[in-house]
Amino acid sequence: MELNNDEIRRYSRHLILPEVGLAGQKKIKAASVLCIGAGGLGSPIAMYLAAAGIGKIGIVDFDTVDFSNLQRQILHTDADVGRSKAESAKETIRGINPHCEVVIHNTRISSENALDLIRPYDIVVDGTDNFPTRYLTNDACVLLKKPNVYGSIFRFEGQASVFAPHLGGPCYRCLYPEPPPPGMVPSCAEGGVLGVLPGIIGCIQATEILKLAIGKGNLLVGRLLLFNALDMKFRELKLRRDPACPVCGDHPTIKELIDYEVFCGIEPTKEDENPDEVTVQEMKKALDDPKLGIKIIDVREPFEYEIARIEGVPLLPMSELQQRFTELDPNTQYYLLCKVGARSHSAVEFLREQGFKYVKNVKGGTNAWSDEIDRNVPRY
Repeated sequence: MELNNDEIRRYSRHLILPEVGLAGQKKIKAASVLCIGAGGLGSPIAMYLAAAGIGKIGIVDFDTVDFSNLQRQILHTDADVGRSKAESAKETIRGINPHCEVVIHNTRISSENALDLIRPYDIVVDGTDNFPTRYLTNDACVLLKKPNVYGSIFRFEGQASVFAPHLGGPCYRCLYPEPPPPGMVPSCAEGGVLGVLPGIIGCIQATEILKLAIGKGNLLVGRLLLFNALDMKFRELKLRRDPACPVCGDHPTIKELIDYEVFCGIEPTKEDENPDEVTVQEMKKALDDPKLGIKIIDVREPFEYEIARIEGVPLLPMSELQQRFTELDPNTQYYLLCKVGARSHSAVEFLREQGFKYVKNVKGGTNAWSDEIDRNVPRY
């Protein structure tokens, strides 16, 4: 894998590093990386890997660019809103380095296609934001003996590691044997994230990938790096492989990919199947006709209520519901509203446990109201 004169000029600052040199840059060019996700983490990862000269970058993402992505997903611009993230990523990467081959996989990674997607690549980098895909990526990498460069972010905190049992370290399951209950850990859409945080964690992941490519340095194998942006502090935890791990342990029981939605407790649902949900159109009818006797309650937090509120809908924050539910009448019918429907679903379950029989969740929350009823209510 030779370098031409243009590449020698481009990578000159690498070539004069004794730890990289010409031989190391050739290894970087020969390396192939599959980036699962072209969002907050995938953006800095893909951009810096392309700039560094990784020869082949695969992008797995089935989503489209939304305005709310632009605060942190720097692969994409205003002009890309509504466009395939994979296509947008390819265009940006090729603009950074035309010597980099970009292969896009505009699909959702699943148990059916994960092994085929991962097998042709040397290194896998996890830029996802949900537990089923993290466990799927982990298990596929263990089965194929591929290093899994892991990162995750939430609000002001992030973490990174390299899971590679074939290199003597643990896998993701050794750290987290079981996923948290569904809804226990809010998504970035629910909990928020500081825009620069994925840039920091993604750059750490990209650093580990380059070290893997050139075979130099002390990798984050067997170590979990924790970062707190508010305190500007890094901490490190030592990790050990679990001999009883079902996928990388001494006697593995998982020898093929499983149903990760079920493993993470996410039940498959069909449209219009949930009797505890109502649409924003049904919510509007209840607001327009007080004679129906249906009350709407917003369970978001006060700072969210300031961003976007719906006239006639009072606030009772989810964080105060356990202390204040006695203010509500268990014989009244309530529709509960949040941003996208996740917290209000939990609020419905809580109130049912307290004896409320007539509570329903507004599907899609304020975002759906903004999309389908009143665009003057900000979507955030």
